[in-house]
Amino acid sequence: MRTTTKIISIFIGMAAYAVSSSGLAQALEKNWESAAELKGPESALYDSGRDVIYVSNVNGDANAVDGNGFISKVALDGSIVELEWVTGLNAPKGLAMAGDMLYVSDINTLVEIALDSGEISNRYEAADAKFLNDVAVDAAGNVYVSDMVANAIYRLQDGNFGLWIQDDQLENPNGLFVDGEQMIIGSWGKMTDGFSTEVPGHLKSVSLADGSIQSLGDGTPAGNLDGVESDGNGNYYVTDWMNGKLLLIDTSGNVTELLVLGQGSADLGVIPDQGLLLIPMMMNNTLHAYTVK
Repeated sequence: MRTTTKIISIFIGMAAYAVSSSGLAQALEKNWESAAELKGPESALYDSGRDVIYVSNVNGDANAVDGNGFISKVALDGSIVELEWVTGLNAPKGLAMAGDMLYVSDINTLVEIALDSGEISNRYEAADAKFLNDVAVDAAGNVYVSDMVANAIYRLQDGNFGLWIQDDQLENPNGLFVDGEQMIIGSWGKMTDGFSTEVPGHLKSVSLADGSIQSLGDGTPAGNLDGVESDGNGNYYVTDWMNGKLLLIDTSGNVTELLVLGQGSADLGVIPDQGLLLIPMMMNNTLHAYTVK
């Protein structure tokens, strides 16, 4: 049975130590915070080959076709290398890489960007999409995109972009993370009025083989979930956008609260070799980095 655990947090200097009754433990230390020059940062992604962080900037309304959106380059010390590296976007959100291409969701379009040049090489439109959000790539190079409003996931396969699954069981899917033969989904929870929910979401898994959907644990609400990443030990770092929290969730759905950050903690990234978590703060226009001890 899934439980939501209470934790004890002790702050010493800039370090936060979280210990849960389920036995999961983490110690996080704030490494840096970027200047507040980003514009509604939604997703952060580390490129190990180029040793740089990409950040998507909505820069306005999250569903506005206004041409204001862009991608930034940020260095590993938090300094902004190039604020408007890729422009000509509307409200870019999730980011993922496949080969030498960067993929970003943009309302009803998946945009393909050449990493070496920063040039947009393709735009794959999904005419029926409502609110494309996170992006993930499987081992075969297929690109998946969540549609948070339409309870759907799209897939780019062999150059064809179309609906993969659509099911109310997804409960407004936001964050995506491919873990072997399954996709872990951070559900927002069934929306009632705008982005409000009566019952917040929890982690789900979808089989890449047949699209079957199941909850991790018993489906006890965890939060309005956004980004999902592995902690390298079989658990998942997850952000709760509305409540502004960083959570650690195990495969049985047990939740440990690691940090309270403030509303707008969005689609996080990780740098495993450095034990670094990258958390965009949409409401503050900053990117935060925490070291896992």
